[in-house]
Amino acid sequence: MRTILLALLALPLPALAQDEDGGGGTLNPEELSLSRVLSDTDQGIVSMPNCAMGYMITKSGRHAEAREVFELCAAAGYTGAMTWMSQLDDNGLGAPEDPAAAAEWDRMAAEAGDPVGLFNYGLDKMRGRGTALDEAGGRALIDRAAEAGLPTAKRLQEAEYDLDEVTPDADNWKYGERLF
Repeated sequence: MRTILLALLALPLPALAQDEDGGGGTLNPEELSLSRVLSDTDQGIVSMPNCAMGYMITKSGRHAEAREVFELCAAAGYTGAMTWMSQLDDNGLGAPEDPAAAAEWDRMAAEAGDPVGLFNYGLDKMRGRGTALDEAGGRALIDRAAEAGLPTAKRLQEAEYDLDEVTPDADNWKYGERLF
């Protein structure tokens, strides 16, 4: 008897799960998945979770798709997305290498007050990569990033602005003397 009663109580549940107009709607829509983020991006939907998922997309090697997510998020003012766009442009991921575009993304993040943007644009200026060489201006930006509490900027200050302190050996070829 108890089994029959429980079975009867369960019958109307699917009807209750439909939306108010009776159309059914989508039960359990996909959330926090790469395909959902890419679908949202195609529709121009920006959200913090979607912007954060751009990291997972680029780490999975889907750089062109990550660029789409980060460009949308950067346009909405997310400075972390600007920093990621700089990284993608600086390393030619998902598009040809473009140091000037990378420096421009860093500049935008710096102007928005982002400590990482300040630091990266400071490095760009100190190296003259993608922007005019301006060692004093670069140091001033690094100092602002350090004042904002960025540990890497403080470490560079302590190293008397020796760029080798923050540059992986594998990247030295990018910052060496230009032969032509």
